[in-house]
Amino acid sequence: MLRAMPERPVSTLNNPDVALEITLRPSLFSDFTGQPKVKERLEIAVTAAQQRKEALDHILLSGPPGLGKTTIANILAKAMGGNLKATSGPTIEKAADLAGLLTNLEEGDVLFIDEIHRLQKTIEEYLYPAMEDFKLDIIIDQGPNARSVRLNLPRFTLIGATTRSGLLTAPLLTRFGMRERLDYYVTEDLEKIVVRSARLLNVEIDAKGAHEIARRSRGTPRIVNNLLRRVRDFAQVRHDGRITGEIADLALAMLEIDQNGLDEMDKRILEAIIVKFGGGPVGVSSLAVAVGEEPDTIEEVYEPYLIMEGYLNRTAQGRVATALSYQKLGLKAATGNQAKLF
Repeated sequence: MLRAMPERPVSTLNNPDVALEITLRPSLFSDFTGQPKVKERLEIAVTAAQQRKEALDHILLSGPPGLGKTTIANILAKAMGGNLKATSGPTIEKAADLAGLLTNLEEGDVLFIDEIHRLQKTIEEYLYPAMEDFKLDIIIDQGPNARSVRLNLPRFTLIGATTRSGLLTAPLLTRFGMRERLDYYVTEDLEKIVVRSARLLNVEIDAKGAHEIARRSRGTPRIVNNLLRRVRDFAQVRHDGRITGEIADLALAMLEIDQNGLDEMDKRILEAIIVKFGGGPVGVSSLAVAVGEEPDTIEEVYEPYLIMEGYLNRTAQGRVATALSYQKLGLKAATGNQAKLF
């Protein structure tokens, strides 16, 4: 049982970059680029729910960070004509926090929980009747006067976002009617995103400039927009404000982002595995200490791209550098399983 409390307002950051990122996000499916299969399935679900005049099924969106999970949640809420209430798993510290969120929802609203895999298990259990039966058990008053009341909730849609769907419990996972995984974007889609964002930012960019930024963006729209802003700054200060292929290359070189989209931390991770740990295998905790980064950040932000591009293998014993990593850093395996410079 849980005790009802007023809903905590979701804080917003007074940060120009955050506000700018929101303006660059598409608000309609027609403006959303990439993820064609996911987009098609969601559009069908929205149209069907509208025709039946029902709320959408609960939806779980998974995949690496920066691929558009929050953007899709906003698009779905707008398409269904409801309000979006956004929070994240770690910020729901008590069952009463969840009660406040649920009791303040209206018919057709969307509750978006980012990083839902980090929701405490004791709190997660209160979601089960809310998702299945749209009911919530609360305790009113205290001590001898305490009594249990079951409240009816309006029919809402829960959209959960996670970078690690394997950490979700089976009871929660099975309560999502739709489960969609977002994959890394191809360069052509990222080029379209760059061109659209440049238009919104009133920045002149040519095809080669858009291609240069897109191909170094690790298949991630959030990164492509971040790089566009940094290249825009460089073009404004060191050039005439126009982004060409040459200007984009110079700007990205200054940011230490190489031709394959690897940044300084990527190279530190690969170098640590090869030089300090003899090419691996090495556990993520030891690797995190060696490069001065959090284990979760390595697993969720850096590893997926390095594995996808063939620089790392993840085995039961730990992380192992591939031949491509040695080639990338100009290293070769020497006797004693130690790497040395060519």
